[in-house]
Amino acid sequence: MMFPSHLAGALIPAMAFLSCLRPESCEPCVVPNITYECMDLNLYKIPDNIPSSTKNLDLSFNHLRHLGSHSFSNFPELQVLDLSRCEIQTIEEDAYQSLNHLSTLILTGNPIQSLAPGAFSGLSSLQKLVAVETNLISLENFPIGHLKSLKELNVAHNFIHSFKLPEYFSNLPKLEHLDLSKNNIQNIYHEDLHVLHQNSSLNLSLDLSLNPIDFIQPGSFKGIRLHELTLRSNFDSVNIMKTCIQGLAGLEVHRLVWGEFRNERNLNDFDKSALEGLCNLTIEEFSLVKLEESLKDADLFHCLTNVSAISLVSLDLNSLKGFYNNYGWQSLELVNCEFEQFPTLELFSLERFILTHNKDGLTFAEVELPSLEYLDISKNGLSFKGCCSHTDLGTNRLTYLDLSFNGIITMSSNFLGLEGLQHLDFRHSTLKQTSDFPVFLSLKNLRYLDISYTHIRVVFHGIFDGLVSLEVLKMAGNSFHDNVLPDVFQEMTNLTFLDLSECQLEQVTQKAFNSLSSLRLLNISHNNFLSLDILPYKSLQSLHVLDCSFNRIVASKNQELQYFPSSLAFLNLTQNDFACVCEHQSFLQWVKDQRQLLVEAEQMVCATPLDMQGIPVLSFRNTTCQMSKTIISMSVVLFLVISVVVVLVYKFYFHLMLLAGCKKYSRGESTYDAFVIYSSQDEDWVRNELVKNLEEGVPPFQLCLHYRDFIPGVAIAANIIQEGFHKSRKVIVVVSNHFLQSRWCIFEYEIAQTWQFLSSHAGIIFIVLQKVEKSLLRQQVELYCLLKRNTYLEWEDSVLGRHIFWRRLRKALLDGKPWSPEGTEGAE
Repeated sequence: MMFPSHLAGALIPAMAFLSCLRPESCEPCVVPNITYECMDLNLYKIPDNIPSSTKNLDLSFNHLRHLGSHSFSNFPELQVLDLSRCEIQTIEEDAYQSLNHLSTLILTGNPIQSLAPGAFSGLSSLQKLVAVETNLISLENFPIGHLKSLKELNVAHNFIHSFKLPEYFSNLPKLEHLDLSKNNIQNIYHEDLHVLHQNSSLNLSLDLSLNPIDFIQPGSFKGIRLHELTLRSNFDSVNIMKTCIQGLAGLEVHRLVWGEFRNERNLNDFDKSALEGLCNLTIEEFSLVKLEESLKDADLFHCLTNVSAISLVSLDLNSLKGFYNNYGWQSLELVNCEFEQFPTLELFSLERFILTHNKDGLTFAEVELPSLEYLDISKNGLSFKGCCSHTDLGTNRLTYLDLSFNGIITMSSNFLGLEGLQHLDFRHSTLKQTSDFPVFLSLKNLRYLDISYTHIRVVFHGIFDGLVSLEVLKMAGNSFHDNVLPDVFQEMTNLTFLDLSECQLEQVTQKAFNSLSSLRLLNISHNNFLSLDILPYKSLQSLHVLDCSFNRIVASKNQELQYFPSSLAFLNLTQNDFACVCEHQSFLQWVKDQRQLLVEAEQMVCATPLDMQGIPVLSFRNTTCQMSKTIISMSVVLFLVISVVVVLVYKFYFHLMLLAGCKKYSRGESTYDAFVIYSSQDEDWVRNELVKNLEEGVPPFQLCLHYRDFIPGVAIAANIIQEGFHKSRKVIVVVSNHFLQSRWCIFEYEIAQTWQFLSSHAGIIFIVLQKVEKSLLRQQVELYCLLKRNTYLEWEDSVLGRHIFWRRLRKALLDGKPWSPEGTEGAE
């Protein structure tokens, strides 16, 4: 896993890469002023535009050909120099002079023909020299005797034919690794190792692989101690190998690596006596790698019974049924050994066992390993029908268990007898019955748990009960009931790392992280969160890194942003569905303000609206929202105004028609003396009394009556306004109970009021035909008030009452009527 400090270290070079400046004729820089890569640029000389502060310089695959004196004097701070395959043929004296800080020099693949005796002078700090494929034919004249800091020398794939180690090796006290593989060494004599016999303090690792060794003089290695000796694909036959093993008698070696490479020398008839000569060596660790022939007898290793660690890699051990207690091994590693069934193991001293990369379909079998502390049986497609207890694994001392990348593992026990476990890995295996009981209840000492991609669906809230010491929990690729993260981490007060990526999560409960006060890194990427809900993270006071990338986050509520832990240093929100709209203006502004907190903030892009899709969130401008608000406000006001105007026009349409008519007919003479407004229920009184007395009297008055004077085919309302009001001097309103109950009468009355207001000479004459019910009259508030304030005519069906009524009505109608003097006398 990557802790926050490592994550920060990885981010710094990445950010530097974006800001670096490229020299004119060289590379893309990796870290400005420190690391430059100028490989394969067809350079014929060392560029002079590289800064003198450069520490790492890669000039490989160019055409330098000749290195003169002080070729790199412009780079005194150089620490790593790669000159691989630069066609270098000549290296002059002092070519690397002044490179006092250089620790690694790589010359691979250069056809060197001339190497001056002082070619490597000045390299006082050199620790690693790689001269692979440099046409080197001997170590004797290789001028490196003064490199007292040298730790690793690689001269593989050359033409060295003698294993004789020059005397100057005694001047290399720090040399730890010598790689002579793929040369032409055939014979090894006692005198070749004189330097090693004289310097017992050297702890050298020696690789002689791929040399065609035919003979090793017996006693050549006696008394010599090596840290590691590697001999792979060295012998043409098993007999030659046996003879050469005899020549190694007396050697003390910490680790011996034996075997072959694919498509190289392959030994046949590898019987149980093939390694007999190893009984004369003192070996602490032995590794046998890549034999084509199947090994059928464990007696092959009878000379290795006292080895502390044995590693068998890429062997066919299918016929080898198991290992029993006659071996005193403490560590056994079986990698890609083609087992078709789980091997039988009864090794009482074994503390570390690794069985990986074998054939799929293995079924775990009980083992007897009472001292076992470390068990790795990953990547086998293994089926485990009853996991896990000390009886299954044959030990109660286990601290490390790796069952990752296997098949179906059925949980039937809560690790009874395995309370000492500190590391447990199930990733990419299929776990069954994890929600039936608290599976990890006994693991109070567990520090690391990986159950990523194990097809767990968390329903049981007590699934993690007992994990009081857990520090790292990885459970990516699983799922939770209803896609909601519940409070399942109650006892994990020591947890520092939590990976919940790819868990299909849509929501986090408010108390989910309440117990995780020590958590430093939380990964909830690749889920389905729609909003950055901050409140659940409020209690994470130690949180340093939060990864919310690859979700569907649109925005976050502004008032919740304040709840981010103050300790947070890295927040990843990339690859989300941000809505760059004014509704989320505060969140978008927060993103700009927190650029230092956000990882790759410039990679955060808008998903909606369509016209902003793919545009960086940092490009969103608040002025757009201010303009939008102004436009919206103006649009709303304009809409309201138009709406009010439309409503008013609709409501007072006929009043407006009346106003237009008043302007049109204001200067013309009226056709009628009065327009009569009455209920059709009172039409008999109008015909027999009103019309007869006014139109047939002296002077005669011309009345406008709807049944007689309205134009057919014209709307009633238009007739009322155009024929009734516009062409009449007065309006007679016949008020009765029927009038008060007629909607048309009330409509005509309301229009009459407007008409009276608009026409200066207009007048309304009210005639109360009968005693009106007060309840009906009060429903028409304006009419009721008007009758109380103004004089009106009241019809009385008596001789005196009729005389007074008609006299007063004629007088009212005469007001404003143009008439001749001849008519006056008669009228009087």
